[in-house]
Amino acid sequence: MPYKKIGKKIEQLIINNPATPNKIEWLNIVGAGKTELEFIRRRFGFNMEHITASTATSFSQRPMAMTEQKYVFLILHFPIFVGNKIRAAEIDFFIGHGYLITLHNGNLPALTNFFNLGKKDTASLDAYESDSSAILLAEILEKLINECYLLIDRNSRAIDEMENVIFSDKQKKAVSNILNLRHNIINIRKILQNHKNILQKLMAMESSVVPSGKIKDHYNSLVEHSKRIWESLENQKDMVEALNSTSQAISNDRMTNIMKTLTIISVIVFPLTLLAAIFGMNAKYMPLVDNPNGFWLIVGLMILIGGTMLTIFKNKKWL
Repeated sequence: MPYKKIGKKIEQLIINNPATPNKIEWLNIVGAGKTELEFIRRRFGFNMEHITASTATSFSQRPMAMTEQKYVFLILHFPIFVGNKIRAAEIDFFIGHGYLITLHNGNLPALTNFFNLGKKDTASLDAYESDSSAILLAEILEKLINECYLLIDRNSRAIDEMENVIFSDKQKKAVSNILNLRHNIINIRKILQNHKNILQKLMAMESSVVPSGKIKDHYNSLVEHSKRIWESLENQKDMVEALNSTSQAISNDRMTNIMKTLTIISVIVFPLTLLAAIFGMNAKYMPLVDNPNGFWLIVGLMILIGGTMLTIFKNKKWL
């Protein structure tokens, strides 16, 4: 059987093409603890610094690629959704002649699905044809990078929905959604910003099994994917900034209209208040006060003043 569970957290997949003299051992370790790390240290003799960096409780702040005499150690981050927020998921690789070790926390569905595919049919993997761990690594990275396209598509749908929200006068919801979308795009960019450089380093890997040109072709394709993803993120960033500017412009326009309305009301009410205050004075002789129709005359005067002011504002196109 090509698949075997050799520990509570360690799964083994042997990729062995009978037509080739070599084979690949893929150890997939989920949530590695001291027991699992000690197992691979004793078996492969890895640098203790790299072993320590691969513990499930630690999170590297930056990706890295380190080449040792007999193996390459990689730390890469990939974006995943946790609720509605983008977070970084870390995966560590040890790659050497005839073996590949992946260490992660089980939060990368693309990797899990790819490993399960290999369990069902190892012949479906590209690495089966060459029995090269470098090709297997390229396949895994391709699956993980392709998953980023799904996140970008999700952002694109969110941007389309955002346009409808902005122009439907739901500004409070629009502001909240824009902030969340900007945060997610910034996080994806931060997570992926060093991938291209690391992939270019991997293009220089040498294999005793497959020609260096074939390795370069695989990793050059990944570099191109990385560039396209970055360009898409740049476009989405610009679109979100434009939507944010539009939302602010609509909010400012609405606030201006509100302030204009309140100002006009204040200007109209002020002379009426002044008139009411004058006729409310306790002076002995006041015009219209002793008139039987004085109240209605004063009210009519107020209406005339208010109507005149409204007509002036309308003629000046302030309303």
